[in-house]
Amino acid sequence: MSLRAGVLGLVLALAPGSLMSRQVNILEFSDLKGWAEDNHVLALRAFRGTCGDLEGGDWAELCRVARGLHTRQAAKSFFEAFFRPVLIEDGAPMLFTGYYEPELRGAREAGGRFDVPLYALPPEAPRGKPWLSRAEIEGGALAGRGLEIAWLDDPVEAFFLQVQGSGRLRLPDGTVMRVGYAGGNGHPYTSIGQALVARGALEAHDLSMPAIKRWVAANPVDGAALLRTNASFVFFREVSEVPANRGPLGAMNRSITALRSVAVDPGFVPLGSPVWIEREGAEPMRRLMVAQDTGGAIKGAQRADIFFGTGARAGERAGNVRDGGRMVVLLPIQRAYAAIPETVAGTALAGGPS
Repeated sequence: MSLRAGVLGLVLALAPGSLMSRQVNILEFSDLKGWAEDNHVLALRAFRGTCGDLEGGDWAELCRVARGLHTRQAAKSFFEAFFRPVLIEDGAPMLFTGYYEPELRGAREAGGRFDVPLYALPPEAPRGKPWLSRAEIEGGALAGRGLEIAWLDDPVEAFFLQVQGSGRLRLPDGTVMRVGYAGGNGHPYTSIGQALVARGALEAHDLSMPAIKRWVAANPVDGAALLRTNASFVFFREVSEVPANRGPLGAMNRSITALRSVAVDPGFVPLGSPVWIEREGAEPMRRLMVAQDTGGAIKGAQRADIFFGTGARAGERAGNVRDGGRMVVLLPIQRAYAAIPETVAGTALAGGPS
C-alpha cells in the first residue's frame, strides 16, 4: 500500500482533528459486540501471515502456538487466553473507510488506446522531499527515459490506482500483471473530494469514488485540472513474487486478506496486531481482523481502512464505506497492561483519561 489510504480515506482525506490526550481502557471479551459469533479461525489465518515478522519473544511464542490451531473454537480460545482487548482513543470519532485492489486494462507497451504510463521510481528521486509535481510528471518530465513499466487506457483509472497503491492489470494476451507501490514524489496528498465539495460540484454526503469518477468523466477539461491539484504522485514496481490468487502486499510486505486485513495508524496500533471491528452504518460489521497495512490518510487511534479484496465488486463495496463505530486492539496480556501509563493506570482501567 503504503501511501494509499483507501477509497474514501484519500478521496476525503479526513484528518482526525486536534488530538486530545490518549485514553487507554482494557476491556473484557464480553464487551465486544458479536465476538462469540465471529469465525475466529479466518482471523487466525491472517494473523499467521505476519506474526512471524513481529519483534519480541511473546509474539514469537504466540505465533508458534497459532500455527498449530485450525478450528473455530481453538482460534477463539487462543485469542481469549493470550490477549486482552484494549480500547485506544484520542478524542476523535471512529471513522471506517474501505479500499481495494483494482483490476484494470493495461499493456506492457504503449500503443493504441494504451497511452497513460505507469512509472517506475526514478533513481534520482529524493526520499522524503518534494520533487517533481504531478502536473510536471504528467506534462512529460519523465517521458522517454524508459521508466514506463506499463500503460493504461484511462488517466482517471491511473489516478485512482495511485490512490490504492497497488493493482492488477489485465493484459491484451489475457495474462495478469500485478503492480505495487514503489515510492512517491514527496508531495502531500490534496483531497480532490474536498475540492469538489468546496466548489459546490458535489455534496459531502454524496462523495464516493464512483461519484468523483462520473464528475471527472462528465467534465474532462475541468476534471483533468482537478486531478492535477493533487501534486502527490505514486511510482510503481512489478510485483512478481506474489501469486495471482493471493492478495496484494501490505505495509508489512506480506499479502493482505480480503475482509480480514485492515489499515491503521501504527502510531496507535502496532502492525500485526489483531483488531476487533465494530462498524456501524448500512452494512454493520462485527469481525476480528489484523492490522497489516497503513495509509497516508489513516491517522488517529480510531481510524481504519478495511481491505475489501480485488476487482470491481470489491471497489463498489469499498467506495461506499464511511461509517462510525469502534475499533479495539488485541494485545498480548503483558503488552496490554504496559500500554497504560503507570501513573494513571487506575483511572484508565476505570474509564478515565490516561
